[in-house]
Amino acid sequence: MSNNKLPTQSSSADVQEFLSKVTRTPKTMTSGRGGRIIFAMDATASREASWDRASNLQGEMFHEAALKGGLEIQLVYFRGFGEFQASSWTTESEKLLGLMTAVSCRAGETQIKKVLRHVLTETKKQSVDALIYIGDSIEEDIDGLGAVAGELGLLGVPTFLFHEGENQIAEFGFRQISKLTNGAYCRLDANSAKTLRELLRAVANYAVGGRLALEEMAKKEGGSILQIAKQLSK
Repeated sequence: MSNNKLPTQSSSADVQEFLSKVTRTPKTMTSGRGGRIIFAMDATASREASWDRASNLQGEMFHEAALKGGLEIQLVYFRGFGEFQASSWTTESEKLLGLMTAVSCRAGETQIKKVLRHVLTETKKQSVDALIYIGDSIEEDIDGLGAVAGELGLLGVPTFLFHEGENQIAEFGFRQISKLTNGAYCRLDANSAKTLRELLRAVANYAVGGRLALEEMAKKEGGSILQIAKQLSK
């Protein structure tokens, strides 16, 4: 858990860098199935205020991906004294939202290594297209996290990390994880619901249809996603 204050605004450079990285992330499409995303969240006490917001936004992400051909999601969270939970895989947004709204945050330390190891286990069973993680702190050995993240990178599972707050240790660790997994990092502020919505939808489009799907989204909606797509096409 963390007592760091939230920044006053999201970094536009972080947002553009994130979208750029998502667009460049390679994805091998598997015929006959949609995308598979593990949506992991820190549910310790410091994140109570932002939990409901994230729950609603992931529902929008789920709906966006469904329009592109389907998305299978597994919810993972940790809280309290060593509590770690992973839902079954589902294609039903209502079921996932029900699981998230039933969760209450509890004081405890981060368990990010458990999240990464869980993703490794799931990926070895069946390919996972991306890990999305939302959190505000790291209370674990960063070198140890890096070792597991490196394994995910070798398996081709990018991690897209959304950082709430100004914890510099967390920023360093999250950036290392994103680099080792060929993913992306973005810091969010207390009023960044619109930004988070856009970025989650970008990842969902990527998971279902790869770079082409994301470029189609950019052409349709414009905004920062279109700006990034244009920069990359030069």
